Amino acid sequence: MLAVGSQAPDFALADQSGAIVRRSDFAGKKLVIYFYPRDNTPGCTREACAFRDAHEAFTQKNAAVIGISCDSAASHEKFAQKHALPFTLLSDPDHAVTEAFGAWQEKKLYGKTYMGTVRCAFVLDEQGTVILSLPKVKPDTSAADILARL
Repeated sequence: MLAVGSQAPDFALADQSGAIVRRSDFAGKKLVIYFYPRDNTPGCTREACAFRDAHEAFTQKNAAVIGISCDSAASHEKFAQKHALPFTLLSDPDHAVTEAFGAWQEKKLYGKTYMGTVRCAFVLDEQGTVILSLPKVKPDTSAADILARL
């Protein structure tokens, strides 16, 4: 996981509409980046909707929110439309950005071990430096927890 004080890597990923988005596009704003396992799963949906419901509060604090998963841009588009998500979702199909942030880790489910995205979040300052690193977040409270710390 990226540590507080480290410079976040720049990236170029497709958003839910297929447009390329870079970390540097958010220069001058705080940037909340949350990594989540999969679109349209119960926990990921609750987390996304919590960020949606707090969107105006993040905007008032000069902070943008982006969610990143390995799902396709088309999957993100359906997910964003279904839940009226007002923020950017980025597709990382080869999990390069997820790995660079340290969110691609070994997981266990029903006795099987596999690699996948862990639910975590980072807050970057206006210059792209990590000011908050949250290695384990809960889908129902992560948005509120991050907002309280901004």
